[in-house]
Amino acid sequence: MQFCVAILLLISSSVSAQKFIDKQGIITFEASEEAFEPVKATNSSVTMILNTETNEIAALALMKGFRFRNSLMEEHFNENYIESETYPKAKFIGRLLDFNYSSLSDSDTSVVVDGKIVLRGKEKQIRTTLNTKKSNGSIILQGSFKVTPADFDIEIPSIVRKKIANEIIVTLNFKLDAK
Repeated sequence: MQFCVAILLLISSSVSAQKFIDKQGIITFEASEEAFEPVKATNSSVTMILNTETNEIAALALMKGFRFRNSLMEEHFNENYIESETYPKAKFIGRLLDFNYSSLSDSDTSVVVDGKIVLRGKEKQIRTTLNTKKSNGSIILQGSFKVTPADFDIEIPSIVRKKIANEIIVTLNFKLDAK
């Protein structure tokens, strides 16, 4: 519900504000341990909205949108770890700090994003640096951050604990176009 309110606020705030959106953003997470099969999945239909007047961003990923190379791993992810039927979405609401759209160029610029991710009903503060640039009128946002299964009360059974990394690297890639 809070996410829907945030999206509405982003969309309905000032008429002069410019909104940028990507409905095909990419999020990849990797929780691989070197000696075992890769634990990696990609979701290529993540939605993000950016309000360039307030620098607020909001993103939404459907958990069943993550694709693994191994279908059994995908099934375990959705049924046992994420519980996608009960928690179908991951959300991020935050703000780009010291971001100025009018001074954005086609060269990579670092910008700090601060906000919270909500997954499995648990919130985690995220503060990381993203690379951003302007490309043919679009805003490109790319970066990564780390989380742990414990951040979201995800229990890893002892039988597979050594096969899944303690820290999960989440990589994001968005190409936001003017709305």
